[in-house]
Amino acid sequence: MDFKDLRELILTVDKTSIKQVNIEMDDIKINIFKEKEDYKNKENVESETKTVKEKTDKEINEKEMEDLYIVKSPIVGTFYAASSPEDDPFVKIGHQVSKGDTLCIIEAMKMMNEIQSEINGEIVEVLVENEDVVEYGQPLMKIRG
Repeated sequence: MDFKDLRELILTVDKTSIKQVNIEMDDIKINIFKEKEDYKNKENVESETKTVKEKTDKEINEKEMEDLYIVKSPIVGTFYAASSPEDDPFVKIGHQVSKGDTLCIIEAMKMMNEIQSEINGEIVEVLVENEDVVEYGQPLMKIRG
């Protein structure tokens, strides 16, 4: 057995689940063994770690969602963030709102409908752009109460 054969044997053993190989030929003894590393166990640990992270992320998202109020469009129409193009928007991310504050306007059939906050809280996300057409029940923004 020459060096090339030995190298090939080592590489072959390394790619398999074989833990140890003992070869005796004439006056040559070769013992090849890998450190004990359970590849299946390693894969299971990685999989379990990923699952735990996903569950934790999901629990965090669910916890965040518990505190959030979703403002939904009560009608079909055009979303306006401000009363006119020159004005600042009624609300921006980070703004504190009180129950009854105007959040936006939905225009439907030439009628301007003010959408008011139903809770006290902070605007955490605006889900539509100015002048977007919105559907009935479409989420418009999120408020953390």
